Amino acid sequence: MSDSLNLSFLVVGLGSIGKRHLQNLGTLGIEDITVVRRENIFPEESVLPAFTIQTDLNSALQRKPDAVIIASPTSLHLEHSIAAAEAGCHILVEKPISHSLDGIETLRKLVEKNQLVFQTAFQFRFHPVLRQIKELIEQGAIGKTVSAHVHWGEYLPSWHPWEDYRLGYSARKDLGGGVVATLCHPFDYLRWLLGEITSVSATIDKVSDLEIDVEDTAMITLRFETGAIGSVYLDYVEHPSQHRLEIVGQAGKIAWDNSEGIANVFSHKNQQPEILAPPPGFERNTMFLDELSHFIDCIKTKRQPVCGFADGLRALEIVHAVKQSSLQRREIIIAQVKTYANL
Repeated sequence: MSDSLNLSFLVVGLGSIGKRHLQNLGTLGIEDITVVRRENIFPEESVLPAFTIQTDLNSALQRKPDAVIIASPTSLHLEHSIAAAEAGCHILVEKPISHSLDGIETLRKLVEKNQLVFQTAFQFRFHPVLRQIKELIEQGAIGKTVSAHVHWGEYLPSWHPWEDYRLGYSARKDLGGGVVATLCHPFDYLRWLLGEITSVSATIDKVSDLEIDVEDTAMITLRFETGAIGSVYLDYVEHPSQHRLEIVGQAGKIAWDNSEGIANVFSHKNQQPEILAPPPGFERNTMFLDELSHFIDCIKTKRQPVCGFADGLRALEIVHAVKQSSLQRREIIIAQVKTYANL
């Protein structure tokens, strides 16, 4: 295995998140980079590091890169991850790890057999304030957790105003889109902060006049193993956008707003809240840089990441259960995810 600066990377997909990962690889000093995209056309952005383009994934994998970043449309994540795992490459895959549970076991066996580092790209695990919140909850700062609520709404056409929103993967069923899968981050960070999610009840639908063939609104109720109850609201229509989290405990409350990254910690004992703020210089891309640095460090040290295969699987199972619940109009119990010692 190469040292960190000489690791070879393959980036699959050059949409907005692919370009972000590509730029961050350059920032971290990675020089051997290949990109797989449908056309052999270089983007105009001058900020991107030097890289080679391939139009065929199998040909690119024959170069035996150390690691592969899967940034293709959701419906292709599993296919591309399996190909990378068969080639013996470590994998960082964008969330969710697939649009379907079919074939997931094949990927798991390959990752385990080839002793690969597999990281699911839930970048909010690297938000400094959410990490502080996790510590406070574990220390009992707000007492026993009673409930949690996430509200996340964004106007889909504003995400990438330079693109036709109708053509992006988020808007298309055939590419694995829909608000539940695309904005599935809360399912991961809620179980990371509060413990395992055991069941879901949900109503999802395409309510707006957006020209898409997937759901744009979701109302979801969660039950946690601890007994706490949670709710997640997601949409593609709200503007200005809003992404906030509230956690209520028996001895206080935590309220976090993603727009500024700040959290207020309220206690029954204190009149004024404690304010948690990101460190100076923090910006959104800091999470992605830290996520990628962690992945590289795990490759170097041969250890599994903080958000591995089992975490990606659990989030996908929750997405699947949400859709089942809405379709069947009932609460869905989520089967306990197996604990994989090396994943």
